[in-house]
Amino acid sequence: MSAVETASRHTISILVDNEPGILARVVGLFSGRGYNIESLTVARTNEKENLSRITIVTAGTPMVIEQIKAQLDRLVPVHRVRDLTLEGAHVERELALVKVKSTGEKRVEALRLADVFRAKVIDAKNDSFVFEVTGASDKVDTFIGLMEALGLVDVGRTGIVATTRGGEAI
Repeated sequence: MSAVETASRHTISILVDNEPGILARVVGLFSGRGYNIESLTVARTNEKENLSRITIVTAGTPMVIEQIKAQLDRLVPVHRVRDLTLEGAHVERELALVKVKSTGEKRVEALRLADVFRAKVIDAKNDSFVFEVTGASDKVDTFIGLMEALGLVDVGRTGIVATTRGGEAI
């Protein structure tokens, strides 16, 4: 291994008790140590056991990623920490709402591209659309980039959600 380690992107999934303050504690762990969060999603995933899943995308050297995981694992309401990137096969998706204001040929082109990207029109006015596009982040990025020339007005993104492939739970 070389003396200089390179940073790489990691998707980390954290199973936690669904209680007030846990998200602040997790985010505080990152900010207090100067780690960046590229994407963050959180939602209750098990109502019966009152559990939530936090999915964080971050980047760091292997040593930094190991530190992050170890520190997350020590937080009291954390049940499980998994680095989906290191575990191999996993699925990542993101959703974006993309508002485009256009008329004439640009309007037709926006609809044609939406069809190519399998984006859904979820709101339409005479001079604008709101599209819902889902998929890998690079697909979402590309769709948004193409809409810039066609009258992009606004974008809202969910951040990445991820899960392992196969029959096991996180």
